[in-house]
Amino acid sequence: MLTKNKKSQPISKTNKVTKSSQVFIAKGAKVEHCIINASTGPVYIGKNAEVMEGCIIRGPFAMGEDACLKAGAKAYGATTLGPGCVVGGEIKNSVLFGYSNKAHDGYLGDSVIGEWCNMGAGTTNSNLKNTASEVKVWTPKGEMNAGMKCGVMMGDYSRTAINTSINTGTVIGVGCNVFGSGLTPKYIPSFSWGSEGVKRYAFEKSIQDIDNWKKLKGQAITDNEKSILKYIFEKW
Repeated sequence: MLTKNKKSQPISKTNKVTKSSQVFIAKGAKVEHCIINASTGPVYIGKNAEVMEGCIIRGPFAMGEDACLKAGAKAYGATTLGPGCVVGGEIKNSVLFGYSNKAHDGYLGDSVIGEWCNMGAGTTNSNLKNTASEVKVWTPKGEMNAGMKCGVMMGDYSRTAINTSINTGTVIGVGCNVFGSGLTPKYIPSFSWGSEGVKRYAFEKSIQDIDNWKKLKGQAITDNEKSILKYIFEKW
């Protein structure tokens, strides 16, 4: 759907590419000095996105408009980066919704990250238990089995501190500021301050901090967002 009746930009000769017919580079995108293997699935680079030098991409892989894959990053399929995302380090089989960052080294695998999230440098998640047993994931109706591999599901506007170690199959709510020693708990409620979920983020402080993050990318929090977040804060 993305590429129908559209023509890819030429692939720069500085890149090493396998199956170039499966690679689509949109207008304004920059891709230089990278390794791209599209024999395992298609690779889509969105408008004005940038894949910095030294990146290794193994399809299927897609990145949206204005997204950035930082120098030396390793991206395995199936991975999707939303518009405005900034990603570095190692990522595999994960989805980042728009304007979220995993800008530094660390591993993110088998995970879903909401909009406007930020993972501090060195943040890493576990996606496989040391016992090699089935991963159980928190839900409002009790734990459910998620198979052998499951990383982290993070709600919109949540952030982790540097070197955060995220437990296997962790669920993090909306608007959290996650920090603390050791592995995180398997469930961190919305608007938690710290990883233990005992202290709550003051609502007005959380709104101000979200707005600060949005300003870094030239945007601002809207009244509609505030209304939705207020509802979540009061009901959850």
